[in-house]
Amino acid sequence: MSKSRIGIAVVVLTTLLSSGALARVHLGIGPLGVARFAVARVLSLGGLHRARAFAGRGHIRTASLGPQDVGNAMDFGLGNPAVRRQIAAAAALAGWHGGHIANGWWRHGAGGYGWVGPLFWPFAIYDIYDYTIWGDGIGLWDYGYPDIYAAIFAPYGPDDLAAYTGPGPHGRRHRRVPSLQQLCGDDGREIAGLPIDQIQQAIQPNGAQRAALDDLANALTSAAQMIRASCPTQTALTAPDRLAAMQQRIGAMIMAAFAVQQPLGKFYDLLEDEQEARLNALAQDRRKTFAANGATEAPAQGFAQGSAQGPAQGSSQACGAAQPAALQWPADEIEARLHPNDTQRAALKVLQVANARAADILSSQCQPNDATTPPARLDAVEGRLTAMQQAVYLVSAALGDFYAKLSDEQKAQFEAIGQKRTT
Repeated sequence: MSKSRIGIAVVVLTTLLSSGALARVHLGIGPLGVARFAVARVLSLGGLHRARAFAGRGHIRTASLGPQDVGNAMDFGLGNPAVRRQIAAAAALAGWHGGHIANGWWRHGAGGYGWVGPLFWPFAIYDIYDYTIWGDGIGLWDYGYPDIYAAIFAPYGPDDLAAYTGPGPHGRRHRRVPSLQQLCGDDGREIAGLPIDQIQQAIQPNGAQRAALDDLANALTSAAQMIRASCPTQTALTAPDRLAAMQQRIGAMIMAAFAVQQPLGKFYDLLEDEQEARLNALAQDRRKTFAANGATEAPAQGFAQGSAQGPAQGSSQACGAAQPAALQWPADEIEARLHPNDTQRAALKVLQVANARAADILSSQCQPNDATTPPARLDAVEGRLTAMQQAVYLVSAALGDFYAKLSDEQKAQFEAIGQKRTT
């Protein structure tokens, strides 16, 4: 990544982390600790077969997982992008309107959900890992402006959110959805691990390459812990607080990507062409295993050289496509509910313009066709996350000004806009 890109990202992060919005939401940042790297069973090629029962045939059937299925999928299927989307869908809908609606209006195009209760971006480290290492990009590139919209007009009311933050009616063992800690990767399970044994067998590394591979494995573990530490410990109940939570989460993801960049580049630079080809074959085997198990995944760029087909069409179209009707700015509903005065209406106009600008920023930072190596894809990850951080900050500043001008009753009416929707 260029020095100018790093400088821009650091400036953006510094501004965001000192903003007043962040002071309104308290997120627990636990110690990173020192962890010995181990191979994550859900990411090993052998472990992929255990995800078979949880992958939908041909498409993602949202809310098709029962409570026991979710538990089993959490144990064995997190390395499978399609399974993660099913888990997120089941969890997102279980606490929404009593869990009686099949699809939520804030659903991603590929079937996942960016907001699951009070949590933004469940399983974030896996999405970064899958795209960077394996070239599977749907989980990462499905995130964008719709998630900002869902932070402003949240689908969940206070009663809905209680399903995610407290024990179920019969205790935690009988929860209908995974806990936030599980969705954040905080249940003690090893996460985001490289399949070291398979990689070593494939490339037969020399001493320098093995040391670099160990460094990369440790960096990925540390990156996972950084993101895990950004899991919210308190529920954000207002639009400004939800945007602040997004800033915190994305900021942790950017720093995690920075932590992996140097070790990944070093390891990749040490490989011979034949070793790169073997790693590419390892990635292709992984995708074939998913396909055999019914996990429909987009054409992907492999570990080393990448596919000539470029990024998934679904991801590219979702990134630059016009927003669906459910995500159009609800100007008439805001007017009818809030009855704003002239001062409030002027601030509302600024907010609407900021949202349009945020959508433009993210539409211009889509999945690149030429990111055909892991280091290049990690650069693309950093670029996308930085664009998301800029977009969220732009909207947050305008929303904070508008929100401050509202009465308590108007704030309640504004918060109810997303909560009342069922489609």
